[in-house]
Amino acid sequence: MMKDLRFRDRAKAEELARLIARLAPEEPVKLVHVCGTHEVTITEFGLRSLLPPQVEILEGPGCPVCVTPVKHIDEAVALAEQGHIVATFGDMARVPGTHQSLEDARSAGADVRIVYSVADAVELARKTDREVVFFAVGFETTAPTVAAAMLDGVPENFSLLVSHKLIPPAMAALVQGEHDISGFLAPGHVSTIIGMEPYKIFPERFGVPVVIGGFEPLDILYSIALLLRQLRKGEPKVENAYTRAVRPEGNLKAQAILAEVFEVTDHYWRGMGPIPGSGLKLREEFAAHDARERFGLEVESNEALHPGCRCAQVITAKARPDQCPLFQKACTPRTPYGPCMVGEEGMCHIWARYGGRPKL
Repeated sequence: MMKDLRFRDRAKAEELARLIARLAPEEPVKLVHVCGTHEVTITEFGLRSLLPPQVEILEGPGCPVCVTPVKHIDEAVALAEQGHIVATFGDMARVPGTHQSLEDARSAGADVRIVYSVADAVELARKTDREVVFFAVGFETTAPTVAAAMLDGVPENFSLLVSHKLIPPAMAALVQGEHDISGFLAPGHVSTIIGMEPYKIFPERFGVPVVIGGFEPLDILYSIALLLRQLRKGEPKVENAYTRAVRPEGNLKAQAILAEVFEVTDHYWRGMGPIPGSGLKLREEFAAHDARERFGLEVESNEALHPGCRCAQVITAKARPDQCPLFQKACTPRTPYGPCMVGEEGMCHIWARYGGRPKL
């Protein structure tokens, strides 16, 4: 995230904090964001210390590494153990599967490569005769880059292990039935792709306001103020507080590319379970590059988290990291027990990195 000092002005932050205090109701309010970058800004800059005690903000399922199911990790490990090159992002290599992580498999001799983009993985495939599998993880922000690579043409020895997920269905899963969520701070990156329309279900069906927010301290404080103003007025709606990057319609070209390569499917989210219509899979015309089809993957997985780990509660905005008995004790960035401590966008990892706590 590039620094923009215009949105880090202390005097304006204090002014927004006073506005938030005036808008805050007397009863407790729980706001939920679904973006690890939001949590980094909130924690690094101590924004929770500027909020009145009745206003709480927690991270939902906004860390793609954290919600990747164990089965997908096990599939990637199986491919590596079969002798194929598995290309993955750095933090994915350390996420535990049923028996081991990709990093464990690499230590045992498997060929696991760390890449920074799908383009790196495609280039790797062009330079070898071996099979190269890219572990395609991420939300609506990263999926278009994978779709674009497929449309540009990839080598015959290149395939995808797809684990792309969609944010709005996961948000909807949080407010099904009884819940205590007062409002959503929607992710700016994802919203640049999908626009505002997919969020309208929340005010219209669930009565929950949504504000799309940027990633600087003033962006987030301003978004919180807008959410509290909606709650005070009793008029939930979708507001765009990140107009310098997000258009109401989103990125139509990226949406078209996604629709050409992928189709929506049901997906399993680690810590949340199955969520209808929450993931992507390759369309039939790209099946030759689907690693699951290509290599006939069949693995037995155990989705249960480590005993005592509260990652599922952290992912679903039901707990803070410091409420987990393992946090910064048995579970640290060097010795992670759950995916929330592995993923750089996971709340546990962020709190461990910046010393996060309820009030700074």
